[in-house]
Amino acid sequence: MKLLDISEVAQQTGIAASAIRHYEEKGLITSVGRRGLKRLFGPEILDQLALITLGSAAGFSLDEVKGMFGPDGRPALSRQVLFDKADDLDRQIERLSHLRDLIHHVAECPAPSHMECPKFRKMLRLSSRLRNEKGSTGKAIG
Repeated sequence: MKLLDISEVAQQTGIAASAIRHYEEKGLITSVGRRGLKRLFGPEILDQLALITLGSAAGFSLDEVKGMFGPDGRPALSRQVLFDKADDLDRQIERLSHLRDLIHHVAECPAPSHMECPKFRKMLRLSSRLRNEKGSTGKAIG
């Protein structure tokens, strides 16, 4: 088993050494020793960092990503957590799609002023109402 020092891991993954140290401090990964002042990692670190990167890109917090690893450091993914995140991403995609469509409408609207566009004014009222509802519950609506 060839051990990789932190600079080799950083070079192979494109992840900054400072981020790797941060992940270790948060308990997501574990070094297996040191060579001088440099941390050493087993080859499994590459897959672990790939999972951390993927989880972060999908919107999981680092604490949630930490829960994706078993006690042995190997991935232990909960299918229910993954289904829940996929549902959350679907909701985000739907909201962003509506926002994109509104922006396209406003950009193409023939009204002399955006404030004269009935659809734009309706969306402003809806946005204000949603913001007020979010403020009263502390959670996003939609």
